[in-house]
Amino acid sequence: LTAPVTMKKTLLDKIDREIDIHSNRNPGLIRFKSNAIEDPEIVDALYRASRAGVKVELVVRDSCRLRPGLPGLSENITVTSIVGRFLEHTRIFYFKNGGKEEYYIGSADLMTRNLEHRVEVLTPVEAPELRRELKEMLDLQLKDNRSGWDMLADGSYVQRKAGRTRNGSQQKLISAANKRDGEANRLKKSKLNSIARRASK
Repeated sequence: LTAPVTMKKTLLDKIDREIDIHSNRNPGLIRFKSNAIEDPEIVDALYRASRAGVKVELVVRDSCRLRPGLPGLSENITVTSIVGRFLEHTRIFYFKNGGKEEYYIGSADLMTRNLEHRVEVLTPVEAPELRRELKEMLDLQLKDNRSGWDMLADGSYVQRKAGRTRNGSQQKLISAANKRDGEANRLKKSKLNSIARRASK
């Protein structure tokens, strides 16, 4: 999907599709992770989705024009902000699509300047293992009781209670990345040793 050509219209169409296929037996779900949500048409579409009963879960680092938890308008919307060690720039767009799930990643924030006046790209993620990684990242941040802040209906934020949790989602993602790096290095070393043994024969 490219902006300013097709991206905004396609995102709006996908939100509307989620509304159309939502049912009590197969409820709709939209998850966005973005630096900002400012575009009025996107905000209105998410409000429509909420009014239709679609669950909308947003992770927004910076400005967010949308207000969650307003009776009759946004009761099915949550807005989470992660305040941690890193200033994140990840953009993830997820649509349940009746079980035929869609994931997109890319450069665009949901701002009019990005969607209508800049060249931006979103690309679908098809590989199952990469989809699992994106789901794990969203799950971690939506449940983050160490670094997570919840937007209230008046636009203010309240920090979640940490409880017994010592590490926030960013630290958990760092640990997971370090683990993958260690596994990759061990595999690389094993392959090099195997090549060296064959070469010495």
